[in-house]
Amino acid sequence: MSLSLDLAAALTPLIGQAFVPAKTITVADGSGVTLSVDVTSVESLGVSCEELRLDVPSLSAATLDVLKKWGDALCKRITYLLENLGPLEYDAQGSQVLIRSTPPDTTLPGTTKYYEVQLSSHGAGRFSLRRYRNDATNPGRVPAAIQATHELLAKLVNDLTSTIPGQP
Repeated sequence: MSLSLDLAAALTPLIGQAFVPAKTITVADGSGVTLSVDVTSVESLGVSCEELRLDVPSLSAATLDVLKKWGDALCKRITYLLENLGPLEYDAQGSQVLIRSTPPDTTLPGTTKYYEVQLSSHGAGRFSLRRYRNDATNPGRVPAAIQATHELLAKLVNDLTSTIPGQP
């Protein structure tokens, strides 16, 4: 089975439930790639989550060029979130790539919302996706829920795994 199908199977029995704190759902494939989603609620049409992480052991010592390649592929492929994604920073010493919404959502006056993706070759090699909100009246950013239909979440997981550098 694919990670998206395994995730769907793990979420199905949770429909109608909410979790405080978030419940982490973890699924793995046969190659060691592990997907974890911190779920706050599951409904029949969609999911609300705090973070989505993909650990890819084959990228544990990946160079910055490999991470850039993955980031570029992700930004070209994932065009269906609330905002488009684009690379923001490359950290050669830390072997990390930072990707954010381009442009962020500013439709609500005084508030900015954006997705943030971090790609890292530390540990198991990790992709993480979070959503943040900045409010002009309160300095700093606060986590915001990622809300997605089950179909969109499956597409996202499939696109993440299919763009991993070196994967068939």
